[in-house]
Parts: sequence; C-alpha cells; structure tokens
Amino acid sequence: MDELGAALEAAGGLAAGPESAARLRTLLADELRRGSAELALARSGYGAPVTVAVAPGPVGLRAAAPVAAVLRADPEAVVERAWLLVAALTGALVEVGGRGVVVAGALEEHLVLETPGDPADAELVPLAFEGQVAGIDRLRARAIAVPGFVLEEADDFRPPIGVAHPLVVAATVAGLGGRPADPASLAEHEDAVLALLDAAAIAAGAVARPHDDPDPERRVARRILQRLNGMGKWGGYHTDFKHLARGFAGNDRRLAEAVGEALLEAGLLAEKPSVGQRHVFLNPRRAGDIHTFIERGEAPADLRLP
Repeated sequence: MDELGAALEAAGGLAAGPESAARLRTLLADELRRGSAELALARSGYGAPVTVAVAPGPVGLRAAAPVAAVLRADPEAVVERAWLLVAALTGALVEVGGRGVVVAGALEEHLVLETPGDPADAELVPLAFEGQVAGIDRLRARAIAVPGFVLEEADDFRPPIGVAHPLVVAATVAGLGGRPADPASLAEHEDAVLALLDAAAIAAGAVARPHDDPDPERRVARRILQRLNGMGKWGGYHTDFKHLARGFAGNDRRLAEAVGEALLEAGLLAEKPSVGQRHVFLNPRRAGDIHTFIERGEAPADLRLP
C-alpha cells in the first residue's frame, strides 16, 4: 500500500495544511529509507517504485532523493543507479526551473537538491522527471509533489565541491536542454558542457594547460584525463573507450587509443564492462595522481606511456 501517496491525497496534496506536516514527514522518511535499500538491489523499484519528493522551496524548487547527502562532496558515495536517479532528478528540476544551477543540502542523511525557479512550478517536476528517468536500466522510479513544509527542515545547502562535480555537469547538461541520465544526450552536449565548465574554471583561476605540454604522449594523456575530469567521469558517469580519441586528429588520434590503454594499465582509468562496449571512468582511488598529472604534468611512476 502506498501510505505516503494516500496520506498526501487525503491531506489535500500540495494544498495540505501544516497539521499534516508530522505525518507526511514521517512517511517520507520511511519512503526514502525504503528507496535507499531498493537502490542497492539488482533491480530497483519493481515491487513499488523508488520515490523522490519535490516541493516548492523558499526561492526555487527543492527535491529529496533516497541517496546519501555526502554525494555532494564525494561522487563515489553512491552506486551507479543511485547516481543516475539523482542525475534524472537534477534534469527535471532544471528543465522546469530553466537554469542549469544546483545546490545540495541534507534532510537527515538524505540528499536534497535545490535549483532556481518559480516555487509554484513544483507540481510540474514529476512529469518532467518521468521523461528524464525513462531508460535507466533496472530502475522504476516516480516523483511526487509535496507541500513545502515537508522539506523545510532540509539545511546546509552548498554548491557541489569542484567545478567538474557530476552534479554540476548534470545541471549544465540539463541547462542546455539535455538529459543528464542519458549517455547519448551527455555525448551530444559534451563539447558545449566542457566549454562552459572551462570558462568557470578560468574564472576560478583553476585551469590547467595540458595542450601546451611539449611531450606528445604526455600531452595526449593529460588532455584525455582533463576531458574526463571536466565531464565528471568518476564512476557514475563513464564513457565508451572509443570516445577517448574524440578531439584528436591524425596521428594524435591513433596515439590517444594507445595512451588510453596505458592509462587503464596504470589504474588511472578503470573499466566498466558494458554490452558490446568498453566503458571507462577515472579511478577515484587515484584522484590525487590524476589531478597532479593534469595540473603539473607529473606522471605517476607506474604510468608507461607508448
């Protein structure tokens, strides 16, 4: 039985009065805990869909998801399907709100997102979420709109840590009209996203210049890592190995394929098997080595470039 849905309907939906606050908050907390457990299963939401809750915020749109709030600092804190749920939710919020900006807070242990927008448009987010979440493998999920007071105790809202945090990438993709949980849409908008994030990094004084490296093998390796970092490819987001050569031409394109193999061999990249494809992502355990190599050109001792 959908206790939260029934209680919300009985209380009047978005027009529910504050006298229903305690019960709706309790039921939502139970639903978020159930959803968190579901996301750890081989298939999620097949008995009852995983729930995210959307509400009018004080100055925009707000949504709670059944994933750990620590995601805002550590993209590896959640499993891939949980991340894709968050990416779809980010996409829905930005689609309705109209601006590719997101901040993240917490409601107890759960992640809460907030984007600019008209709070009155919260009722439109569930429909947008349906489109954004469609196609995620082995996941059935729904969004429900709740009164603002249900999520008003969420706090500690901050921008995600890092200009290339996957949440930032997801919001940027959605701001360009893309679907951040859809790999094809990510690939379609990759160049535009990188241009926007590079501009943000320059403004923050945090841009590296691998393009200027005089060593061709090292230059290609640093550019590959910089591009993957710029797109937030740290696990939840991954890419086809063949895409590592994107942006290179001629001999550099062939070199990029060999360098990709070397990055995998050294463990700077990790591989995720996929149907008929090789998908790779940046290895979070080597984050320090990766950033040092991108920013200063100091290659890890175990990297053997061709």
